[in-house]
Amino acid sequence: MSTPRRNFLTALASIFVSRPASSENQQIGSSIIDDLSREPPIATMGTSWQLFTDTVMGGVSEATMARETIAGRAAIRLQGRVSLENNGGFVQISLDFRPDVGPIDASPWRGIELDTCGNDEEYAVNLRTTDLTRPWQSYRQTFRPAPHWETVRLPFASFVPNRTDIPLDLHRLRRLGVIGIGREFLADVAIGGVRFYR
Repeated sequence: MSTPRRNFLTALASIFVSRPASSENQQIGSSIIDDLSREPPIATMGTSWQLFTDTVMGGVSEATMARETIAGRAAIRLQGRVSLENNGGFVQISLDFRPDVGPIDASPWRGIELDTCGNDEEYAVNLRTTDLTRPWQSYRQTFRPAPHWETVRLPFASFVPNRTDIPLDLHRLRRLGVIGIGREFLADVAIGGVRFYR
């Protein structure tokens, strides 16, 4: 896929989830982001998972987000069909770290770990900070969920800046997203837990 098209799809994936953030950081005392113990779609941190697709920009990708039990575990599941028609190409679930959309200080942690189960397709975790002012900017790392439960660790040091020259500042972390983007495929990924790790 060409770089201009990839950049365009990245912009689409982010444009509808950008909101102004508080300037005050919150120190994180717990490593748990979501252990799926609360009523869906509310995460342990008190914010809610949200579903976005390219249909907001005229694309035709389709997706659902549901709380399900998969192989004996509670999970939030993203399923759908990613289509490149009408300049589309993404499906995404995202989660703010604070209800007021302000930043958190994740500097005590080395990265994020996900309990995942899926269809062995490539997905990405996108991170956003309050330093990013454009909706298409993010920090990204890919992963492939196996068809059985496993824990995937994503070190902060391995997140790649996406259309920004600003280094990732862990003192200003604001949001994460799990996204299928950039090619036509059937998306099916379940998240059974999200945590910071040391």
